[in-house]
Amino acid sequence: MAIRLFVGNLPFTATSNELLDLFSQAGSVSACEVVMDKMTNRSRGFAFVEMTDRADAEKAIEMFHNKDFNGRSLTVNEARPREERPRREGGFRSGNGGGGGRRDFGGGGGGFGGGGRR
Repeated sequence: MAIRLFVGNLPFTATSNELLDLFSQAGSVSACEVVMDKMTNRSRGFAFVEMTDRADAEKAIEMFHNKDFNGRSLTVNEARPREERPRREGGFRSGNGGGGGRRDFGGGGGGFGGGGRR
């Protein structure tokens, strides 16, 4: 059974192929994915690597946890299942109404002098 590893503190320039080459030194790799930001399509600085068996996964953790990779000290451990999070409603709204039209707070209409525009 494949064991999924979390690899953190990656350089933002790291590629899946580089990680595949690195982790292959510990054993057989079945999958490797650098996680990308959906909006910018840039690396988020972490990845998931699947080792084909537990012995290879443990060897990879031993070999690469706290080891330097392109100037960064890697964090490597067994990935935990993603926690259930309640689904957020409403997209980008902040939850305090909305509106957006001109709001008049009184006080004469603005400027430092307090007078309105003419």
